[in-house]
Amino acid sequence: MTIDKNRVAIVFPKDAAAGADTRVESTRLAGVAEALAAAGADVVSAPFADQIADEIEGRLFEVDAALVWFNPIEGGRDRSVLNRMLRSVAAKGVLVSAHPDVIDKMGTKDVLYRTRDIGWGTDTRRYGSLDEMQCGLPDVLVAGPRVLKQLRGQSGDGVWKVSLESVRANGTVTMNSPLLVRHAKRGAVEEAMPFGAFLGACEPYFITGGAMIDQPYQPRLHEGMIRCYVVRDRVEGFGEQLLNALYPAAQGRPVSEAPQPGPRLYYSPDRPDLHVLKNKLEREWIPAMNITLGLSPGELPILWDADFLLGPKDRAGADTYVLCEINISSVYPFPPSALDPLVQETMRRLRTAI
Repeated sequence: MTIDKNRVAIVFPKDAAAGADTRVESTRLAGVAEALAAAGADVVSAPFADQIADEIEGRLFEVDAALVWFNPIEGGRDRSVLNRMLRSVAAKGVLVSAHPDVIDKMGTKDVLYRTRDIGWGTDTRRYGSLDEMQCGLPDVLVAGPRVLKQLRGQSGDGVWKVSLESVRANGTVTMNSPLLVRHAKRGAVEEAMPFGAFLGACEPYFITGGAMIDQPYQPRLHEGMIRCYVVRDRVEGFGEQLLNALYPAAQGRPVSEAPQPGPRLYYSPDRPDLHVLKNKLEREWIPAMNITLGLSPGELPILWDADFLLGPKDRAGADTYVLCEINISSVYPFPPSALDPLVQETMRRLRTAI
């Protein structure tokens, strides 16, 4: 007898009180669960925390697919235990999205360096050690402000805008050269510190194989960030936000008056002024990314997003776009226009796996 594969688990952080009994219907993902059920899936709640990993792993062995909404850092813990569990159940034939191996390829800031030569790239550097950063950062700082990002993080943690407060007559940067630095975490303000002190602040990012990614600061940051929500390899909606964590206050005003982030507004994929960006992403950049990272279209996460900043205008006066980051681990909220494509892609993958 052939049994349709349609048991779909939703993996999400457990409620502190309910633990393993937390129901997805009581969380922000209730709408996703409802839409999957309406499409014929038997939805299984899979609340996760390191302490109940064995119990949830046993639950996932009984499903056909596991859709994961879990941040890189959740409750002060990383995803190492979760990723081990997801690899284990995937090895038994469970469809996992996003698979930890795919996150390693495209869901860390390393993707900015590896794909720097495709159309969304810019002058991106990678420092694999503090010594590399000490040697490489001064040369590019002389040319203008930079943004440095740790490989894994969220909510601006480990993202810094760095510029020289002044440059010596010979253009050299020493350990005592004064920098202006601003952390992207909410509430941070610009501060002055010597280059050597900033290196010391970044030292934790290199522990256990970490690195820092270095990109030019984009002066049009104050115009906002565009988030493209992608189901597999199709843009199914947009988000737009005045995300100004690294943007300074007006000249002569105190740093506390720097612009604050605005709300993220959501749009359908047919927004006219973003048609060019949508086409470039679907027809050029995603295929090029797949080749560069060694991914097939079928390995792409069911739902992911790519964040873009506005680059300099081209010769014709049109916008250009610079990739800021790719999010895979926990893409939520997302535009209503992406919900049905998410469900349909999930069911399609289940059918092809039978």
